[in-house]
Amino acid sequence: MLNNPLSHGLWELTAPAGPDTDSLTGHLNVEVAVIGGGYTGLSAALHLAKSGTEVAVLEAVDFGFGGAGRNVGLVNAGMWVMPEVLRSSLPRDYGDRLLDLLGNGPKLVFDLVREHELQCEAVHAGTLHCAYGSKGFDEIQERARQWQARGAHVEVLDAATAAKKLGTTKYAGALLDHRAGTIQPLAYARGLASAAQKAKAKLFSRSPVQSVERVNGNWRIQTPGGHVTAEWIILATDAYGSGPGDPARTEQVPLPYFNMATRPLPAELRLRILPGGEGAWDTQLVMNSFRMDQAGRLVFGSIGALRGTGTAIHQAWAKRVIGKMFAGFGEVEFEAIWYGTIGMTSDNLPRFHKYDERMIGFSGYNGRGIAPGTVFGRVLASYVRGEIRDADLPLPVTPVKAAAFRFPKQMFYEIGAQATHLVDARL
Repeated sequence: MLNNPLSHGLWELTAPAGPDTDSLTGHLNVEVAVIGGGYTGLSAALHLAKSGTEVAVLEAVDFGFGGAGRNVGLVNAGMWVMPEVLRSSLPRDYGDRLLDLLGNGPKLVFDLVREHELQCEAVHAGTLHCAYGSKGFDEIQERARQWQARGAHVEVLDAATAAKKLGTTKYAGALLDHRAGTIQPLAYARGLASAAQKAKAKLFSRSPVQSVERVNGNWRIQTPGGHVTAEWIILATDAYGSGPGDPARTEQVPLPYFNMATRPLPAELRLRILPGGEGAWDTQLVMNSFRMDQAGRLVFGSIGALRGTGTAIHQAWAKRVIGKMFAGFGEVEFEAIWYGTIGMTSDNLPRFHKYDERMIGFSGYNGRGIAPGTVFGRVLASYVRGEIRDADLPLPVTPVKAAAFRFPKQMFYEIGAQATHLVDARL
């Protein structure tokens, strides 16, 4: 997008086209205006439109342009935070409500894929959280214990069983989460957009919001080509917001994350590497993730930005690691490389904000945008329709608080990842 192959990489090369949309021109009246065309905004629009609510979505570039079109495509349950830590970090009842909602998040994603026949390479085969060393194995055992106590379908695999699932002996074991799976993330976003449009939501791309103001008790949302009048605003820009979306963005520290896709692998390798179709990521501090796409490409990722010296360092590192992890891989060549931004909050938990009267939104997905974004979009639709109250939400209403030392922390992540990858896997 925007003629930048480093923004969406393989996903833009292989995703079906999205719905036909134009930029907003003139004046439009709706009940709800959604700002941002990622998973949250499109899910909210879809659920609102299905209920007969008049809704318009304003996207600054194209649908799926932000994190929705750049991530690795793991449809995980819950957050990175351990279930018991999440529960204890929130006021009474909210923690259990959030865990139940996010635990069932992948189900909603795959249900929507089936209901609307979304062409997004959906594979509901689970994900593997890979244990790096004995410490990592202790971590996944504890994570499994906590989820199993809540009735979740997860299990711990020993090293030998994990190796057969993964195609590598690098890890001490893995946590298999049967609730989870993988999708082509940009294709999923475009599919949600098509489904919302079919449900009579009005979608506008290349329509950046310049300003919002209250006029006669309603909201007036201005874009370069026109304006929308709405009773409600759902702000769904998250880490890629600007202008009116600045509050959601500035309360998060940007963490860069890249992905690299090989050419389609030979049949022998495809039978050995993730033969069950799961997606995988590990417990290392500088995390690695890997999965296969529908055509048999290995998509391998980690923390880091593909700019400046980082481009060469991270590519060389990925080639070394892949060669060491997977026996008989041979020369590693990448068909596409790309990167994006994960927005990290101070406690690694999402937020619910009332930015103003009848202006609401969730933000801060901390690398878990697909299932949470989808379920939070549905929650926002229910809230706007008056079906749930503040006390029924999965998160308490909190004020926006800008993250401290955003830029130094961002540079620390970016430079630290380069330093780690410069020396890793050389022996």
